[in-house]
Amino acid sequence: MSRVAKNVRLTAGDAELTVDPVHGCRISSLRIGGTELLRQGERYGCFPMVPWCGRTGNGRFRNGDELHRLPLNSPPHAIHGTGRDTAWQPARQDDAEAAFFYDLAEPWPYEGRVTQSFELTEDSLTLRLGIETYGDSFPAQAGWHPWFLRNTGGQDVRIDFEAAWQEERGDDHLPTGRRIDPLPGPWDDCFGMPDGVDVKLTWPEQLELTVKSRDEWVVIYDEQAEAVCVEPQSGPPNGLNTAPRLVTPIEPLEITTTWSWERL
Repeated sequence: MSRVAKNVRLTAGDAELTVDPVHGCRISSLRIGGTELLRQGERYGCFPMVPWCGRTGNGRFRNGDELHRLPLNSPPHAIHGTGRDTAWQPARQDDAEAAFFYDLAEPWPYEGRVTQSFELTEDSLTLRLGIETYGDSFPAQAGWHPWFLRNTGGQDVRIDFEAAWQEERGDDHLPTGRRIDPLPGPWDDCFGMPDGVDVKLTWPEQLELTVKSRDEWVVIYDEQAEAVCVEPQSGPPNGLNTAPRLVTPIEPLEITTTWSWERL
């Protein structure tokens, strides 16, 4: 019989992390020295995007000759995967580490397992996502969608990064396939960083937080007044169609991101 976990709280020094496994295994709170960094609410915090990231065009993707249709939860597209709407099961936990899993099910057409782990230290948080198949190979993606507060009681946050390119965004909010020089914000755009994701968030005179990943894709979203998003992911939006990455019986999909911070 499966066990549904209650909220899990991890601590290290003055860093406190709360994970809500029931509502998509999202981080519902990250507090550093008592200051909350994430927008609060059941849609916010930081949720995993799995088994796809961002928008899948018209909710359709192919695996070889087989066409699959996903629910259009952001018409006319399917957005952000199913993991954020799923209750995850606990795998392990101690004071500063925890791991959870869930088994892929409808509307995703393939069987497999997704795992997510959290490792908190006094000055960093490491997140890991993995997807493995129980049989057939299939394309998939994984990543995270954090909602960092724009303002934590001082000046608004600054976002700093250097990208090799920006995915040109069409009127349908999907990448057109053209790579262009990065444009100034505001953004709801995907950027390429071949040497790995490296984005710095600075709340002046308060905190500097750096988001890193060895994967090369990141979506930056800062069109809302309350929060900004820095989303490391294993492929671009609509990547199930344009840049498929297969999960096979001998090669799972794995992605890691580390957030590190220091006081200013």
